[in-house]
Amino acid sequence: MAGASAPLLGLAVLVAGLLAAALAAHRLAGWRTGRPAAVDWFGGLAALPRRYLHDVHAVVARDPFTARMHALAAGGLLAATLLALLGAIPALGGLKLWWALVFLAFTAMLAGSLMVARRRLPQTPRRLSRGRFSLLPFLLLAYAVGGLVVSGDAALGGVLPQVVALAALVLAAAGLLGLALQIASGPLRHALAGALYLVVHPRPARFASVRDTGLRPLDLAAPKLGAELPADFAWNRLAGFDACVQCGRCETACPAFAAGQPLNPKRLIQDLAAAASTGSNAAYAGSPYPGAPAVAGLGGPLKPVIGAGAMIHPDTLWSCTTCRACVEECPMMIEHVDAIIDLRRYQTLEQGAVPEKASAALSELRLADDAGGRSPAARADFAAGQPLPVLPFEGGETDILLWLGEGAYDLRYGRTLRALLALLTRAGVDFAILGEVEKDCGDLARRLGDEATFQRLAHENIATLARHRFRRIVTADPHAFHVLKQEYPAFGGSFEVLHHSQFLDALVTEGRLAPAALALPGGKPVAYHDPCYLGRYNGEVEAPRRLLDRLGLPRVEMERHGLRSMCCGGGGGAPVSDIPGKARIADIRMSQAVAAGAGTVAVGCPQCTAMLEGVTGERPEVLDIAELLLRAVEAAGDGQEQAA
Repeated sequence: MAGASAPLLGLAVLVAGLLAAALAAHRLAGWRTGRPAAVDWFGGLAALPRRYLHDVHAVVARDPFTARMHALAAGGLLAATLLALLGAIPALGGLKLWWALVFLAFTAMLAGSLMVARRRLPQTPRRLSRGRFSLLPFLLLAYAVGGLVVSGDAALGGVLPQVVALAALVLAAAGLLGLALQIASGPLRHALAGALYLVVHPRPARFASVRDTGLRPLDLAAPKLGAELPADFAWNRLAGFDACVQCGRCETACPAFAAGQPLNPKRLIQDLAAAASTGSNAAYAGSPYPGAPAVAGLGGPLKPVIGAGAMIHPDTLWSCTTCRACVEECPMMIEHVDAIIDLRRYQTLEQGAVPEKASAALSELRLADDAGGRSPAARADFAAGQPLPVLPFEGGETDILLWLGEGAYDLRYGRTLRALLALLTRAGVDFAILGEVEKDCGDLARRLGDEATFQRLAHENIATLARHRFRRIVTADPHAFHVLKQEYPAFGGSFEVLHHSQFLDALVTEGRLAPAALALPGGKPVAYHDPCYLGRYNGEVEAPRRLLDRLGLPRVEMERHGLRSMCCGGGGGAPVSDIPGKARIADIRMSQAVAAGAGTVAVGCPQCTAMLEGVTGERPEVLDIAELLLRAVEAAGDGQEQAA
């Protein structure tokens, strides 16, 4: 016969479950204040096991200790709780073997709970929140130890003195009830919200290994543009805010936070969750927004989120570079950037409340179709006499349409484009540009929240492109690459778009360009800096590296690279928003290149070039991959001439 306390453990589980269900129902009711959202319930529920066990744990596993801890603590908790509940059934509760299974589950949970305690005690790492989270190890240990004793006693047939068994039962019940209470606003809130959020995720294509990163179009005829209140977000996005477990991975990855600007993506999500529920962020016990001006810290589902009397200061909103490093690191797949852009849209379109320099850039975009107010005729001035075919206004045809982008006006980036032109000419590529009819792609306007200007530019550019015949678009600007490839299709413009690194890599593969081995001054290796809008936004990290390797250059990786690369600080309108911090993001990034021993930083983006070349003092040389490839191709040509 099993121990007499064992069936009572199942009863305690039932009581705690009812309490958790009541608290969860209250939390779920809060999400109903959000806007409706189209959700594939059947597909989401069917995909939940894979999304949780594969997609979530692929991110968690980047920290092996945390992955093991989570698997043991969460897996053991769920298994032990379910088995203990079923143990209340007489047919099962009387079996020693059943309680032996429960004992094994509690053993796994205990191991995970000890790992939780080890991570937080005696000193909690800076990126982890404290407050209610500090109770978590003790609650887990209480439930695990108590449950282990009760189930072990039952598995042995009730050998412990009754007082010991009852004490263990009380310990387990106390820990379990404490965990249930955390469903409301503590650490376990994410367990409920996280599971549901994975089912109703607003970007389900992410779980199919698709880089679904294009912003969703805004209905410009809607009565309100953007998000002012928590209730202006779709209900499944409110669920996403509650899914946050405050692990701090986004905080560690955020370039603005590293530079001491007033942004902490973890705090941002917690403020949005608090604004939608309790209306106060007083319970938050994690890292703050660095140097952010004080705000009231108050809100509510129907109260503004941004403002001195609200939850979040405007400077926090405008510090974001939209690099998606936070999204890439989030184990719960929360879409921080989408929330920021929704908030920016309201500030820009409804309030006209944008930073002064950003306001000037948007005004120029609205009036002159260029953020600098420059003439479209000057876009091709960089060519400086090099052959640059221009398509006629209507009916022109070419194999490759070269999209110049905003970088064409910049003198430094003109060198990159001239190198690209020389390579295309040497390879015998049939290419042309649009000339004066090419307008700004709208990237800056959209990231700054001016969806109206973006949509106008998108429609006009798509109409221009429709007047010409071409096979592919090639651009050296990852921001234009992303907009043309990922965001124009929503407005009827579907094109095959390549980044110049992809196209040049293909030309070398096909033998149309034959580079020689290249030696750089000083013999130091080259490090490739991944542009956010090419790597994280579009998943291209290999083509530029293949190209560099074909040049015979010794190559090193910076501490952060590939899909986890660090932003240069030039995206999301950050240079024109110009929110001050304690350091410059570009300086931090360049220090990583120096630490890697690089003598040259290879880039593939005009904004990255500008930001990294703006770093003062002794530093590695910054060269676009097109410039490096041209040197190698010219070296090969010189070698052939000498051999002849």
